[in-house]
Amino acid sequence: MMIPIDPNYLKPRLLGRAIESHKGDFGHLLLVCGCQRMPGAAVLATGAALHSGCGLVTLHSTSRALQAVVNNYPSAMLSEDPDDCFSIVPESLERYKCIAVGPGLGRGSQTEDVLHKLLLAAGSLGIPLVLDADALNALSVHPWWMAEIPAGSVMTPHLGELRRLSPWNDSPEDAAQRLARNFTCHVVLKGSHSKIYSPDGTVLVNSTGNPGLAKGGSGDVLTGLIGGLIARGYPSRDAAALGVWLHGYAGDRLTEEFTPECYSSQDLIDALWKGFQDLYTF
Repeated sequence: MMIPIDPNYLKPRLLGRAIESHKGDFGHLLLVCGCQRMPGAAVLATGAALHSGCGLVTLHSTSRALQAVVNNYPSAMLSEDPDDCFSIVPESLERYKCIAVGPGLGRGSQTEDVLHKLLLAAGSLGIPLVLDADALNALSVHPWWMAEIPAGSVMTPHLGELRRLSPWNDSPEDAAQRLARNFTCHVVLKGSHSKIYSPDGTVLVNSTGNPGLAKGGSGDVLTGLIGGLIARGYPSRDAAALGVWLHGYAGDRLTEEFTPECYSSQDLIDALWKGFQDLYTF
């Protein structure tokens, strides 16, 4: 079954905010993103998460990435890795409602080994993950780790990443559906009109977005946004659907204002409010 992601689908699923509420009511997201060589990915994922409505965002990364985030988003909380790459699992994972991992993480055996430890720890606690970029690259090298992904997690591959993840000679659609079914997760296949494949066979098709989104960092924004929405309290499939719609809608509004050539991934973060505003008032 194929269902369009549009305001009619999303509006009944929107969560409200009680007047008598505090930040602890809206979840805590852990981001494991960035490294000394790629601090920008951490900045973009953190910025998007802070615009998702979740209560708290903690970034675990290296010193350079943390400093870049502090300079841009002082409301983020910080967990410093002692090395120049991802080398330790953050403490007290039970505090988090979701963990988003991968953008700008880098490659290497040390990083991949610690990522495996994070998968096992999150699985033991039942914490859903959002897996993107270098986390997906690590899974493609160690495909048996996918069996350890916590149920209800979200994978966000583009077509090239999906091909590396899938050992089957399937079409992209069949490969994404097989991943979702085999590992009880939701697979966001990014591209023109991104699709979300779920374990029950449902396919959601996004109705927003344009070629202006095809720029470096756009996926980092989506990862932080979906992770923040899950931490906020949305079920994983609803978070993925709302995330891709808001992400694409921000790009559509920016295209109207600036053309598809002249907006950046940072601009996407600053425009996310437009989708939230219009969804709540459509």
